[in-house]
Amino acid sequence: MTRLTRRGFLSTTAGAAGAGLTACTTLTATAPLYQGEVTFRHGVASGDPLTDRVILWTRVTSDAVDASVPVLWQVYEDQALEKPVTSGVAMTSAARDYTVKVDATGLVAGQVYYYRFSVNTPEGIQHSATGRTRTLAASGQAPVRFAVVSCSNYPFGYFNVYREIGKQADLDAVIHLGDYIYEYGRDGYGGDVGERLGRNHIPPTEIISLADYRTRHAQYKSDRDLQSAHAAAPWLCTWDDHESTNNSYRTGAQNHNDGEGDWTVRKQIATQAYLEWMPVRDPAPGRARESIYRKFDFGDIATVFCLESRLTGRSDEISWGAVLADKTPAEIPAAAFATMQAVADPARTMLGATQENWLAEGLEKSAKDKAWQVLANQVIMAKVKPPRFDQTLTDEQKAGLQGFAAQVVGFSRLQVPWNLDAWDGFPAARERLYAAAEKADARLVTLTGDTHTAWANTLYDDAGNTRGVEFGTTSVSSPGLGSYISNVPDLGQQFADANREVDWFKPDGHGWMLVTLTKQSAETEYHEVSAIDADDYTTSVVKKVSVERS
Repeated sequence: MTRLTRRGFLSTTAGAAGAGLTACTTLTATAPLYQGEVTFRHGVASGDPLTDRVILWTRVTSDAVDASVPVLWQVYEDQALEKPVTSGVAMTSAARDYTVKVDATGLVAGQVYYYRFSVNTPEGIQHSATGRTRTLAASGQAPVRFAVVSCSNYPFGYFNVYREIGKQADLDAVIHLGDYIYEYGRDGYGGDVGERLGRNHIPPTEIISLADYRTRHAQYKSDRDLQSAHAAAPWLCTWDDHESTNNSYRTGAQNHNDGEGDWTVRKQIATQAYLEWMPVRDPAPGRARESIYRKFDFGDIATVFCLESRLTGRSDEISWGAVLADKTPAEIPAAAFATMQAVADPARTMLGATQENWLAEGLEKSAKDKAWQVLANQVIMAKVKPPRFDQTLTDEQKAGLQGFAAQVVGFSRLQVPWNLDAWDGFPAARERLYAAAEKADARLVTLTGDTHTAWANTLYDDAGNTRGVEFGTTSVSSPGLGSYISNVPDLGQQFADANREVDWFKPDGHGWMLVTLTKQSAETEYHEVSAIDADDYTTSVVKKVSVERS
């Protein structure tokens, strides 16, 4: 266990939206003089590495109202920045919120590089912080190490988890599984905690406009611990719902109403801000801007498939809350039965037909020469129903439950999947995925976020055949089930006992996963921080799970 005290300040850098194209690419490029003042307040980041290139990102904070700023980017072999490899100049402006995103090409496979950004001003050259990145190995069997993280709600607490990831040496990548930002205003989810910590959302209202989304991204990237994690390694990112709004799907969202404008417009705005502010490669021309599904090959060890399961193919939401509202106890069983019939509709899709076909082809290709096929997946894939709380809880425990937690007791009698926003709400789509994995002879390692709780699951198809494993990470700061049902100390074990696919479940805590893949094994360490409401905390590994390749 490591004791930590003062929050380390890594650097001051810039972050923002958009992708600037390189104006030149040389070893010794220089930027024209910019007649203004600039700072780098939002850090640096890299992402989407390939064998010969990587996305580099930053944001310039400029005193100009609307001017183009030439930004020099430089890549080096060494941390001392004495051995240049390549460089170029990117132009940015208010049109892309002064963000810079370049695809640095001409790199060597499997190498660590360092990078920074600069602007030439009358007061001298202003530099960003230095970031560390690495390209993908073209081949080989060297172990691959990922930090896996999800669900960072700014008002709910300090980003101590990101600080710990920033300290990790030799990570091949950080995989973020979504809910990088949250859309709520100060009167919404987490607002009361944010008020207490002096850490509330800006703008103060729910984000709807492009300016709102940009401002919220900027607030998150102003966090020094998040900056340190971005600077430590390249990131592979995919979004879940809160990057747009809660429980989003292709044609709408639970947290979107007619008074907030057209859903298609809001979806496009959220996508634009995300592509501006995140170190991800934009979808290829001809593809929808929301189609950020893509894959990455790590030597002979693994292919990581970053899925998009919200905005391109997800069918309309089916929610227990809407189904069971205003039902009498006598009406609930019939309503539940009808709901599960609707859920089982083969036409329901999580990914959409185009992405399903892309994934099936990718699994088949990867399984021929890669040890593992890794799904960077947003929501729980395992089949999960709640324990029979009416039987497993004591009368005292039942009496201590309030609100949502008290409702769960009655709901558990139905013995149906309780999270229809997860793959349990799309069982036919899940079986199609499993069929594709079986056809490819894929060895699935599914990495999952969303629930703010930690999982180790074994996945089975409807015929009872093993289809892989699932490692679910808890959150950076968002509260898990254990925060609402805090008086049941064996809650995790009750879930494991009630579900064949759940091997281990931890309903509380905040942390991240360290996933190490070798040719023969996939191992996950579940790391936790002891606090997110304070600057001082401890760290621990609460669980290790390892599976062998068959």
